[in-house]
Amino acid sequence: MRSLWLCWVLWALPLPSPRAAMTEEQILGSLLQQLHLSEVPVLDKSDVEELVTPAHVRAQYVALLKRGHGARSRGKRFSQNFREVAGRFLVSEASRRLLVFSMEQRLPPNSELVQAVLRLFQEPVPEAALRRHELLSPRSDQARVTIEWLHVRDDGSNRTSLIDSRLVSIQESGWKAFDVTEAVNFWQQLSRPQEPLLLQVSVQREHLGPLASSAHRLVRFASPGLSDTRQSEPQLELHTLDLRDFGAQDNCDPEVPVTEGTRCCRQEMYIDLQGMKWAENWVLEPPGFLAYECVGTCQQLPEALTFKWPFLGPRQCIASETTSLPMIVSIKEGGRPRPQVVSLPNMRVQKCSCVSDGAPVPRKLEP
Repeated sequence: MRSLWLCWVLWALPLPSPRAAMTEEQILGSLLQQLHLSEVPVLDKSDVEELVTPAHVRAQYVALLKRGHGARSRGKRFSQNFREVAGRFLVSEASRRLLVFSMEQRLPPNSELVQAVLRLFQEPVPEAALRRHELLSPRSDQARVTIEWLHVRDDGSNRTSLIDSRLVSIQESGWKAFDVTEAVNFWQQLSRPQEPLLLQVSVQREHLGPLASSAHRLVRFASPGLSDTRQSEPQLELHTLDLRDFGAQDNCDPEVPVTEGTRCCRQEMYIDLQGMKWAENWVLEPPGFLAYECVGTCQQLPEALTFKWPFLGPRQCIASETTSLPMIVSIKEGGRPRPQVVSLPNMRVQKCSCVSDGAPVPRKLEP
């Protein structure tokens, strides 16, 4: 059974460390990896003195440069706020239901989503039904509840993504919590605030086979109009942080020196490739580049929130968005050098953010 806090699929930026500036060794290592080389090629100055870069190679290089400079930060929509959204069951079947949540204006602007929790009220099973189940299936009293995010594409087709899954007992009743943060993140990436959030709730038997328990048929979640009180309707809790207090700045002020009290920001850092011995006669373009680095500190969560969200560690200033660096290098083929374009990933910092240490980073929505 997955825990409530760790149901996201994690991915990490392939940077050496959250705060470390780009080093010469990392640039060289990335270049060797992209070219599938084990060591720096030996090239004499005479090899490249009369080397002419063909028009199509330069055009490819310029196109990659424009793409990198044109990339804009998406601005993650992540107040120390708590919001509860009432949902409704759009489709009701014996083992599968569709939950619909109106999300318009539910997430405050300039905020960071920390966690989204779906709460479903499991109705008690009548005593007569429990006795019949014990006679028929004494082996198990558990069922598996699975939460999926449902996306209706523009062409009318559906896609689902597994969000959370856990076992519940038919002997119990009351509120059950599921972590649906990834589903809300997917919904945000669609950038369609008027579209509702669709969550598909499935109740399935835990084991297969002729002797498998039929306990899943007894698990029922309260629906509006079917329960005695509206207080048992499905709820979506949205926990956010106000980025005006807990977020980062944009670029650092070049006129103000960075100190321990500087708020997290992006600082210019120029990498001089011409000054690196290994790059001589090998790296033809660029002579250097602005890599930037993330500096400064982040405001930490108050003790009340760290107790509420124990999975969140200290907030750190890290590179949350990066772009690639295109290069033109000289390679030898048949004893003669020729120019080739190569793109090194994650060389330029586009955006710095304050991120809690240990917090899972949601995956990007696939097309």
